Amino acid sequence: MDMIAGNLFDTLSGLAPLLRVRPELHSLCRFGAHWKCDHEAESGASAPFHIVTNGTCVIELVGLGRSIQVSAGDVVVLPRGARHIVRGPTLIPGAAPPFSLEARRDNDTMMNSNTASQPQTELVCGRLNFEQAHQNLVLSALPDVIVITTSDGPDAARMRRLIAAIKDEIESARAGVSAIATDLASALFVMVVRVHLERERAGNGLLGLLAHRQAGRAVVAMLEDLSRPWTLDALAARASASRASLVRMFQKLAHMPPLEFLSELRLELARRKLATSSLPLGEIAAEIGYQSESAFSRAFRRRFGFPPGEARTSAAELSNRAPASTHRANRIIPRPRLGGHRTGDTPFRGMVSFGT
Repeated sequence: MDMIAGNLFDTLSGLAPLLRVRPELHSLCRFGAHWKCDHEAESGASAPFHIVTNGTCVIELVGLGRSIQVSAGDVVVLPRGARHIVRGPTLIPGAAPPFSLEARRDNDTMMNSNTASQPQTELVCGRLNFEQAHQNLVLSALPDVIVITTSDGPDAARMRRLIAAIKDEIESARAGVSAIATDLASALFVMVVRVHLERERAGNGLLGLLAHRQAGRAVVAMLEDLSRPWTLDALAARASASRASLVRMFQKLAHMPPLEFLSELRLELARRKLATSSLPLGEIAAEIGYQSESAFSRAFRRRFGFPPGEARTSAAELSNRAPASTHRANRIIPRPRLGGHRTGDTPFRGMVSFGT
C-alpha cells in the first residue's frame, strides 16, 4: 500500500456514509456514425454516469469549454450533474439535429439508437442519486467530471463489474434489491472518489485535507458532527497530531486554521439547508453548532454578505425558474424524501477551495 492509499484508508471509510447513492439505469445506447445526446443539468442531487462498452465518443461539458474523448472500457461520472453533450467522435461540434435517433423500451430499459446495423459506439447511461445531497459538502469539492480510463487498470475493470452487477440486480426484481443495489452503487462511487483523490496528490482545500492522513481525520470528525463544540485540542486528538502540527497542515492545504475551516463548513451547510428545506432558522443554527439564532444570523451575514432569510428567498426564486430535466427514470431504486424542495446548488466557492 503506497503512502497516498494509506492516507485515504481511514478518511474514505469515515466518509462512506456521506457518499451513499441509489442507482438509476437510464438507457442503453447503440449509435452509428453521426449522433448527439444533450443531457440537461441535474438538480445537484444526482451524478450522471456513462460507461462506454464499445467504440469511442466525446463528452462536451457545456458552458465549461471542455471536451473529453472516451473509448471502450472508460467510465465517466459527473458528480455535480453538469449539463453535457455526448456525441459521436466525427460529429462537428455544434452540429444541428435531426440525427434520426429512435428510442424504444426493452425490458423496462430505454434503448436509444440511430442504426439498424452493427453500432460503432455503445454506452450504458444512468444516474447515481445521492441520499444526502442537500447537505453533502464533499460533493462540491469534486470536479465537474471524473473519467476512469482503461489505463487505470484494475480500478476501471472493477467499476465495470460493479455496474454490471447493479444492472443485473435491478432487473432481477428479487427481494432485497433496494439494499443490495444501493450498497453496490455506493461502493462504486467511493471507488470513483478514491481514484480521483489518488490522482490529486497535491490538491488544496477540502480534497487536499481529505487526502492527508492526519488532517483528513480531523475533517471527517467535523463532517460527522458539525454541531459539536469542537476545540483545537479535540480536533488534534482526533488527528493524532499536536495542535501546532494540525494548524500547519490546515494552513498549508486550506490556507486557514482548523477552527476557521470548521466555521466555513458550518456556514456552507447552513446555506444549503436554507436552500433545500423549510427548517426554522433556530433549528438550522442548532444543527450546525450555534447557540442562538442571532449569533448564527450575524455569522451568516458576515460570511456571505446577506442575511439567512434572503438566502432562502433567492433559492426559492431560482427553483421556480429552473427548467425540468429532459430525462426521466426508467428503472430507479426509490430514494427517501429529504424534505422541502431542491434547487440547483451553486458549487461552494468560498474561502475554502472546494474543487477545480
